[in-house]
Amino acid sequence: MKRKDLLGLRGLEAEEIDLFLREGLDMKRLLKQNGKSLPYLRDKSATILFYENSTRTRSSFELAAKYMGAKVVNISAASSSVQKGETLVDTGKTLDAMKNDFIVMRHPMGGAPHLLAETVKAHVVNAGDGMNEHPTQALLDMLTMRERFGKIEGLTVAILGDIRHSRVAKSNLFGLKKLGAEVRMFAPRTLVPAEIGKMGAKICDSREEAAEGADVVMGLRIQLERQHGGNFPSLGEYARFYGVNDEIMKYASKNAIVMHPGPVNRGVELTSGLIDGESSLIEDQVLSGIAVRMAVLKLLAE
Repeated sequence: MKRKDLLGLRGLEAEEIDLFLREGLDMKRLLKQNGKSLPYLRDKSATILFYENSTRTRSSFELAAKYMGAKVVNISAASSSVQKGETLVDTGKTLDAMKNDFIVMRHPMGGAPHLLAETVKAHVVNAGDGMNEHPTQALLDMLTMRERFGKIEGLTVAILGDIRHSRVAKSNLFGLKKLGAEVRMFAPRTLVPAEIGKMGAKICDSREEAAEGADVVMGLRIQLERQHGGNFPSLGEYARFYGVNDEIMKYASKNAIVMHPGPVNRGVELTSGLIDGESSLIEDQVLSGIAVRMAVLKLLAE
């Protein structure tokens, strides 16, 4: 790995994505064997800098770094000097002066990790920037798919939900297309950005069309915090006309799996029966998340 930072999947080559996935599979095997004391980041330090709330991503990065021996510091923007007017660049310079090896950042503004990466010597990992990208979420999703199917190339992946506001959808689209998968998307027209088709997604006119023969059906969270009303009448209406249920899954392939980046609005994007059913790999995605983030930190350090 010759890159200093991981800022997104759009600019990566297929070989680089494949390297992250192969290393992630190795890390996942070690985790399943209770490998929680690995030497790869001994004497390294990582700061987790989040300007937005998070449970899964924050804790996943923290555990990934700690399992490999790094010293970890958590900083929330709400309790940092940001509240006193400190700029992102100055925050980065301060963390650099403290000899940080990694800065893992989530920020509500698209492009913020790119700005930080230009400012600091530390390795910067994008943990989600606005509505732009969430590269490690897409990597963990692809890792889960590859572990189940043994490949990405040739898979059909249906992504249904709030595409407009989803950085997960964009990163998955970039990564899956580079590795040879077909990506279909479906949502209310108000939640489908005009440019997503030009990026390689097949925009479908119905849930049934999106799910037809799909190997993976992925729901996306309705991001109410990024919306200002008017995109759909109500959550009940959304669930009825756009949510994924057993009837929709009948259109998918026989061995299709159900995925979701979490947190799930039960009964809205997916029914509880699907979330807890045998075809669901939502909990497995959580372990994949720790594994792939271990892989990212290890490869960047090397």
